[in-house]
Amino acid sequence: MSEPVQTPQTQFQPRIFSGIQPSGGLTLGNYLGALKRFVEKQDEGIETIYCLVDMHAITVWQDPEKLRQQTREGAAAFIAAGIDPKRSILFNQSQVSAHAELAWIFNCVARMGWMNRMTQFKDKAGKNAEAASLGLYAYPALMAADIMVYHATMVPVGEDQKQHLELTRDIAIKFNNDFGVNFFPVVEPLIEGAATRVMSLRDGTKKMSKSDPSDQSRINLTDDADMIAAKIRKAKTDPEPLPDTAAGLKDRPEAKNLVNIYAGLSGQSVDQVIAEYAGAQFGTFKPKLAELAVAKLSPITTEMNRLMKDPAEIDRILGQGADRAEAIACPIMEKTYEITGMIRSRRG
Repeated sequence: MSEPVQTPQTQFQPRIFSGIQPSGGLTLGNYLGALKRFVEKQDEGIETIYCLVDMHAITVWQDPEKLRQQTREGAAAFIAAGIDPKRSILFNQSQVSAHAELAWIFNCVARMGWMNRMTQFKDKAGKNAEAASLGLYAYPALMAADIMVYHATMVPVGEDQKQHLELTRDIAIKFNNDFGVNFFPVVEPLIEGAATRVMSLRDGTKKMSKSDPSDQSRINLTDDADMIAAKIRKAKTDPEPLPDTAAGLKDRPEAKNLVNIYAGLSGQSVDQVIAEYAGAQFGTFKPKLAELAVAKLSPITTEMNRLMKDPAEIDRILGQGADRAEAIACPIMEKTYEITGMIRSRRG
């Protein structure tokens, strides 16, 4: 592969894109690792585009009615967490066909060797990779298209998606290089914050997940105040008091997780939390964390429940967002076709 074209990033308008799979069962991890950060970026004044990636969801089989329900629930969570559909663009992926169109072109740009190195496919496909869908294998090319079809320059991602974002950068560079253009930006990851990876309340070495068989391992965004407080009270800890410095949390995964959660919910740094609670036993710290979690999460739960009572209004919001997203994506898609040599005569 020849030297990549160096795309001057100044030619691209600063724009953030990110998406969440509508898989249902959103947790505190989704809030701290994604939704809260999405709201912060919206409030910074950068153009923000947020998407329920329902096309990614069907890379494994989905019950159609359940998928519709979960897509609306995801939209309700975005809005309840503070995403304003007038200030940000909020839509579901399948309403903008340019995502699938650009994904095909990127399938032809990406190399098999690149895709074979994607660890998330190996994790999701498991031992029976031959039975996995082609869509699951090509998932990273669609993710690249999601981002590049808006010429997004920044993407908030968790550590588990960092490899896919690196592939997006590779695809953009190769496309620019292959066609001798400075067309697609080389996107930058936004990995920041104390609680970008929230761990299980029962095992601090495992990520908080809706698929964990124990509901006590997670705080769901649908949990009421009593459930939130009870789960934090029962969260696994160790017998030692909180240390004097953040370094003292190194080999204490459960303690580190609870401190990270407090930092994420409060907007403080881990060092600030430690300074406030150094030497405190968990009998003191947990009630404070529970109080904070209830104060931050209960209003989100209440608003989600209100929004879910009017699915037609959620659909209207998603439709309006899709119209705005399409207005950005279509010219970029048309220029992509022109660059790649496709004849696009206007019909009808």
